[in-house]
Amino acid sequence: MYEQFVNILVDELQIDKDEITMESELSNDLGINSIELADLVMICEDRFGIDIDDDEIRGFTTVGDVVTYLENKN
Repeated sequence: MYEQFVNILVDELQIDKDEITMESELSNDLGINSIELADLVMICEDRFGIDIDDDEIRGFTTVGDVVTYLENKN
């Protein structure tokens, strides 16, 4: 799941793969703003066939948070 999510970050948001770790903060480290986060959520919903509630999105601070969430939903 980690590699799949990294590929989304690289392909869709043009983030350098070398900057991405499980501990990378979406906003502070990777520079993802609220609009990009909304896009990222929609991409993940489409790719993985899940629905992500707005309340759950607020808990996404790091790449690891998202990966763990996606692993638990699949």
